[in-house]
Amino acid sequence: MKNNQAPSLLAIAAAILFGASAPVSKSLLGSIDPLPLAAFLYIGSGLGSWLLLTIRNRHKPNRIVEERLSKPDIPWLIGAIFAGGVAAPILLLLGLDRTPASTASLLLNFETVATALLAYLLFREAIGKRIFLALGLITFASILLTWNGGAWGFSLGSLAIVAACFLWGLDNNLTRNISGKDPMMIVGIKGFCAGTFSLLLVFIFKIPLPPIEPILIAILVGAVCYGLSIQLFILALRGLGSARTGVLFGTAPFVGAILSLVFLNEIPPSFFWLALPIMGAGAWLMLTEKHGHEHTHTNYAHAHSHHHPEEHHLHDHSGDLGELSGKHSHLHHHANLSHSHAHSPDLHHRHNH
Repeated sequence: MKNNQAPSLLAIAAAILFGASAPVSKSLLGSIDPLPLAAFLYIGSGLGSWLLLTIRNRHKPNRIVEERLSKPDIPWLIGAIFAGGVAAPILLLLGLDRTPASTASLLLNFETVATALLAYLLFREAIGKRIFLALGLITFASILLTWNGGAWGFSLGSLAIVAACFLWGLDNNLTRNISGKDPMMIVGIKGFCAGTFSLLLVFIFKIPLPPIEPILIAILVGAVCYGLSIQLFILALRGLGSARTGVLFGTAPFVGAILSLVFLNEIPPSFFWLALPIMGAGAWLMLTEKHGHEHTHTNYAHAHSHHHPEEHHLHDHSGDLGELSGKHSHLHHHANLSHSHAHSPDLHHRHNH
């Protein structure tokens, strides 16, 4: 459906960028341990986001293009940082230490499932049978992609990995609640916090730091493949909600596998060619979803980036705002309105069903 196309493409672009980090990260693992690698990737995402933020603000000093974070947003941001940047990595480390690698790689696919379930159960996001089917197909395809046989076992370590996936799913849903605010600012703060915490764990566990060259490469990869990816992910959250964005982002492992084949000459797992059409079917179900019904917008006010003319932004500018064209942000009011059209759980359509 037309109103889903742009945010859906943003979610796919986010998956492509994040998937591209996999082959580069693999090439770095020979010279840097996983934990410091994660730390510098996240620090890179923070640095890159703040650099882009500075450039944008200097280019358009007299216009607010994206709404800044405000006091009511802080609890959501702190919750997202704690869930996804602090608690989840600890549980993942505890789980990896007690779980066979083959089991761990499969369980990590459940972040997408956790994101959708939490969106549906806790945040009352509208999810129909079509989205659940798409979720099931992409998750099953991801399991096939990461299946490599080997030892299998379920233990407390496995539960810790599943818990980490649910915390990352909670992070995604909490971030959705501030997705109307500046994604560069959000990613800058989250990147620095998550990276600093991971670096603290490096010193606690006395893991040696690598030479400067792989550190700089990791920071650069983090700025592009993590920073830009998460910014696009937040923009997709703004237009699609958590579940649908998470489902499309679940295609990232396939991007990584294809790029590893192209650039590292790594042969994909034996189930790759079976998993690929299943993943494609799930993505097709997502991209062709049509959801529309009579719904009512109650009188409310909020601030987020928008442009004119747009169906839900037909307000006039007055006072200090003057004439604004192009993308901009300011506090604006929505009057009571009842109508019917195709929509997603975006910033204006998070109503109950």
